[in-house]
Amino acid sequence: MYRVVAVLCLATVITCDTRPAYTYRHLLEPSKESYESTEAKYSFEWSVDEDSNEFGHQESRDGDDTKGSYYVQLPGGRLHQVTFSVVGESGFKPLVSVLGGASLPESDESDESYGS
Repeated sequence: MYRVVAVLCLATVITCDTRPAYTYRHLLEPSKESYESTEAKYSFEWSVDEDSNEFGHQESRDGDDTKGSYYVQLPGGRLHQVTFSVVGESGFKPLVSVLGGASLPESDESDESYGS
């Protein structure tokens, strides 16, 4: 008798699924409105100039032509600069330069070596 009641309870629980039913809905028709593509044209510049911390970037674009540069101050005071251009489909053409000479801080350490 208990087995029959247990089987009936189990069958009731299985058939009483309360999860929501998900159905497929047709998507709305796509808009017929079209947007014309225009030539890219922009220009920007930013920089950081703090004690021993100098870096920045500037770039401008008109259509397929892009020009700009970016730079960062290296340890020792040198400035690493990259000037670049892209004309049409020519690809990225960088010109890399390092400006200034390295100046290392004075050290109090001795050049003497100790033998064991």
